[in-house]
Amino acid sequence: MKKTGMAKSDAKKLMGKMLAPGAAGFGNTDTVVVDKREQRRRDQALGLVPFAVKLNSELVAQLQALAKDGGKDLNEVVADVLARGLAAQ
Repeated sequence: MKKTGMAKSDAKKLMGKMLAPGAAGFGNTDTVVVDKREQRRRDQALGLVPFAVKLNSELVAQLQALAKDGGKDLNEVVADVLARGLAAQ
């Protein structure tokens, strides 16, 4: 195998490690990775229910901007906006 082929192989291995599940803390070994089942249990204990909707891309951009400006999670921002909208009715 040529030197360039080996470099390409090494790069693919590295990219695979970065994209692997649980690689959110790539390069940082002190992060805790929670599997999907455990996360689902935690969400259920908090009374959270998955709720998928299709929104206009402009609305999504506004929600993401609100989340970024407030330093909050997108889920928190959507829940807050929905709660305020429903309370206003």
